[in-house]
Amino acid sequence: MSTETVTLFFALLAVAAELASIVLLVALVTKRRAVLDVVGPSAQSLALVVAAVATAGSLYLSEVANFIPCTLCWYQRIAMYPLVLILGVALLRHDSVRPYVLALAVPGGTVSIYHVLIERFPDLDAGACDAGVPCSLIWVERFGWLTIPAMALSAFVLIALLALVAHTPGKESS
Repeated sequence: MSTETVTLFFALLAVAAELASIVLLVALVTKRRAVLDVVGPSAQSLALVVAAVATAGSLYLSEVANFIPCTLCWYQRIAMYPLVLILGVALLRHDSVRPYVLALAVPGGTVSIYHVLIERFPDLDAGACDAGVPCSLIWVERFGWLTIPAMALSAFVLIALLALVAHTPGKESS
């Protein structure tokens, strides 16, 4: 499978994550219990899938497609990779991990926002990026807005929203 095909697949998943995030955000704001009650029981499992796909995607892009991660990409990975373990262990133990997930997803999403801004406005770089692997380098752009950090942002937002609506597995709610 070509890198072009794989990045299109990840871009389509990011669009699906963005649409799901909009639905969850609207449900949270308008207190639509029907949506929250349907998603809540499986939210942690869904968040695990999102984190695992995002992790696999970042590994594919660096290890198979040979896209060299910049400094901000590494910070996003530092926030994303542990989410797979935390959510996986929580599901096995029937624990709620909302504060831990949010403690990683919110800063990870914040770095993603900054990264997207640097891609669009390279002069905003305050020295976080290496000249050898600039954070302003756009390896992939789909649909006119989806770059790798924008895809990561889509994942972080959906994971955070799923953490907010999650019911603790095996318990009434959390």
